[in-house]
Amino acid sequence: MPARLIGPDAARTAQVLRFLSTGGVATAVTVVTFNLLVHIGARPALGSRPVLGYLLAVAAGTVVSYVGNRWWAFRSHRSVGMARQLPAFLLINAIALGLPTLCLAVSRYALHADSALADNVSANVVGLVLATAFRYWGYAVWVFASPPPQRTTTVTSARR
Repeated sequence: MPARLIGPDAARTAQVLRFLSTGGVATAVTVVTFNLLVHIGARPALGSRPVLGYLLAVAAGTVVSYVGNRWWAFRSHRSVGMARQLPAFLLINAIALGLPTLCLAVSRYALHADSALADNVSANVVGLVLATAFRYWGYAVWVFASPPPQRTTTVTSARR
């Protein structure tokens, strides 16, 4: 593991807190958008199409996450342009979306735990913790990687 990912320094702690705050806001945007589209009001816009509503809500939350992480949480790591960052960001998030799903599948089909509590613990506690840790690692190492240290050269004049 690169040394820049470990250590309790204040800058790293602040970055982790900004990352978690951004994720919290993105999650809130996803939940609110989903409920506005599918459940709120006499005739919700997508009340009969909850999957589409969820996909649109996740898309809104993902935009918030990208903007918050690029311009706030990892603001000092913007050495690479969006053309490289965005595909890496989407790939990391696609993989991270699979982690809670995998936890839920293991709980349901391998452990035969099929209660609402088991579903929520496996997907929304264990899976979310794993996905959050994976996202942070992926963002720090792949998406918003720190620029490599620049080598400085000194020019010395020869004295005769």
